[in-house]
Amino acid sequence: MRLIRNIYIFCSIVMTVEGEAPELPEERELMTNCSNMSLRKVPADLTPATTTLDLSYNLLFQLQSSDFHSVSKLKVLILCHNRIQQLNLKTFEFNKELRYLDLSNNRLKSVTWYLLAGLRYLDLSFNDFDTMPICEEAGNMSHLEILGLSGAKIQKSDFQKIAHLHLNTVFLGFRTLSHYEEGSLPILNTTKLHIVLPMDTNFWVLLRDGIKTSKILEMTNIDGKSQFVSYEMQQNLSLENAKTSVLLLNKVDLLWDDLFHILQFVWHTSVEHFQIQNVTFGGKAYLDHNSFDYSNTVMRTIKLEHVHFRVFYIQQDKIYLLLTKMDIENLTISNAQMPHVLFPNYPTKFQYLNFANNILTDELFKRIIQLPHLKTLILNSNKLETLSLVSCFANNTPLEHLDLSQNLLQHKNDENCSWPETVVNMNLSYNKLSDSVFRCLPKGIQILDLNNNQIQTVPKETIHLMALRELNIAFNFLTDLPGCSHFSRLSILNVEMNLILSPSLDFVQSCQEVKTLNAGRNPFQCTCELKNFIQLETYSEVMMVGWSDSYTCEYPLNLRGTRLKDVHLPEVSCNTALLIVTIVVIMLVLGLAVAFCCLHFDLPWYFRMLGQCTQTWHRVRRTTQEQLKRNVRFHAFISYSEHDSLWVKNELIPNLEKEDGSILICLYERYFDPGKSISENIVSFIEKSYKSIFVLSPNFVQNEWCHYEFYFAHHNLFHENSDHIILILLEPIPFYCIPTRCHKLKTLLEEKAYLEWPKDRCKCRLFWANLRVAINVNVSTTREMYELQTFTELNEESRGSTVSLMRTDCL
Repeated sequence: MRLIRNIYIFCSIVMTVEGEAPELPEERELMTNCSNMSLRKVPADLTPATTTLDLSYNLLFQLQSSDFHSVSKLKVLILCHNRIQQLNLKTFEFNKELRYLDLSNNRLKSVTWYLLAGLRYLDLSFNDFDTMPICEEAGNMSHLEILGLSGAKIQKSDFQKIAHLHLNTVFLGFRTLSHYEEGSLPILNTTKLHIVLPMDTNFWVLLRDGIKTSKILEMTNIDGKSQFVSYEMQQNLSLENAKTSVLLLNKVDLLWDDLFHILQFVWHTSVEHFQIQNVTFGGKAYLDHNSFDYSNTVMRTIKLEHVHFRVFYIQQDKIYLLLTKMDIENLTISNAQMPHVLFPNYPTKFQYLNFANNILTDELFKRIIQLPHLKTLILNSNKLETLSLVSCFANNTPLEHLDLSQNLLQHKNDENCSWPETVVNMNLSYNKLSDSVFRCLPKGIQILDLNNNQIQTVPKETIHLMALRELNIAFNFLTDLPGCSHFSRLSILNVEMNLILSPSLDFVQSCQEVKTLNAGRNPFQCTCELKNFIQLETYSEVMMVGWSDSYTCEYPLNLRGTRLKDVHLPEVSCNTALLIVTIVVIMLVLGLAVAFCCLHFDLPWYFRMLGQCTQTWHRVRRTTQEQLKRNVRFHAFISYSEHDSLWVKNELIPNLEKEDGSILICLYERYFDPGKSISENIVSFIEKSYKSIFVLSPNFVQNEWCHYEFYFAHHNLFHENSDHIILILLEPIPFYCIPTRCHKLKTLLEEKAYLEWPKDRCKCRLFWANLRVAINVNVSTTREMYELQTFTELNEESRGSTVSLMRTDCL
């Protein structure tokens, strides 16, 4: 009851803090908490706007008349668990809005009453009053709803002063109770009566009068030292005088026979719902069901919760059979460590059975139990192991709701299940069930809870659960969302905390009726396969529970922790057809671009040049500078077009090669090596020549091999300086005739970096002089020149004809 009252306090405070006072809607409530501060007097500096003041668990022993003047808006005042001995309610005369006053668990011996017209809650329980602290002024508190009282003596005259008040709850909390005048309690006009008895108190007369007092009766602290009413006295308590329909006995410590008498007495009263909780049994059971009178009752519900046995030799069978033979609708025996339960061998009227938190095993279903009216069966937190046994038991009942959670249930494929078609709600959570459980389910099931099992997949050959609306498979080992081909009416699905990486399209396509989905806290792999699932929240009517904080990527590692809604998956990378089309288009564009470049910019020619330069560069890296200098055999290599060969042979060579042999010229006709390709010969000639002379004319720029020779000489890696190229302009060359790949040649012509062949023969001597100066260099020793000349004479005749045939114009 203390807990209930504290909750009531808390709720009242929350309502006033979060809401607004009806009288002053613009004001907000203010709570001041001064509890547990060892205060000996009320603080003087309280905030005037305080509406809730908590001074509980302090050392207050006296209240002054001025203590609460400053808090005129006070509505809730909590003064419990202090040392207050005297109380004058006039102390609160200036607190016109006071609604809640708690003075319980003090040392009050006297109260001076004062009319507090607006007070609704007043608690004076667990104090040291000799008699009930009630006077005429208390009867004038017409708004009072909850009243807590205490006193060592209870008399009729005390309650007559408030008999006209229509109270919601009367709470009697006694520290001692030395005298009770029979007939006092029925004077009260209350809906609920809660009595907390002191230890070693004979509660029987209070129970008898309490049943005559209120619709709801709760009694706490009942022990076995009471004297019980005789059978004759039970008969004198007629149902006409009884009011109680709900009876709760809490903290009961009795012998079994004593509890037997209580059950027998209550059975013949107006009580419809009887609950006994936190009960301890002791002693041997001498009375059993055979001596119980089951006639003349209106009882519908009996609850026996949190049962403990002080001794273990008590015959529990007698207790359980006594309860199961009762002709009632609802029976609960929970938290009783009950290993088994017995039923009579005839049909019973039970509609609701709750045997939760016991140690029941499969033996329960191996006996014939006739329950033709059973609709709800709760067996959670037991030790059941075989699901098929439960189904066979349930098949003989019109069962609708079944709770088998927190057991040890398993199901094997070879076990037959037979459920009644009436089952619509089943809880199988926290068991050891695997995929095979889907072959042992009622066909008419509507709500199914399978969370915290060992399910890895929903088998495709499962039975069709066409009525299933809610399915909970959270905390299992699913790797994919289940399809709805067998659950066509499924609207709520929970697959939280599984092993789902990438939900398949089967769920999106087959589960059109699903409106609520909880798939959070799965290790999602954020790839293209997840794209359709991510779009569910945006493009469908499905409500994603926990979106978006519970939906994060686990893989790949660079996206771990990223919310699914923040992951961007490009359409082109996730659509195979679009990706193929894109690649084909790109390849076509690149192909066209390459073709255009090849035709317009002559790219193949550049690639050949690049390849040859690369080979030459690698050879140079392996050759020292001294070796390169020793390889030089000629003063100059001459490059020209075949159309200009007459001028080269008749003019250029005779004027450069004098009889003294001071200048050595490299020509194709002399030194061509048939064992090498033309390009390799050209590279060799340029490598062995100090200078390269190019005879320029319109024929030259139209010759493919001339371009090659110029390109390679321009990028020559065998010479450290850049003056190894000599250009002779034999005939003027229009710039439009020069190909685009010969841009360097065009640049040199624009800069006039060449020797021009004069048309006037008088100027030829100056031309030859300038050319010889440009070529003049000491190439090698006399011995080397002799070897070179010998080599020339031996090969000139044999190779002249071959060169003429191979070095032809390309264009």
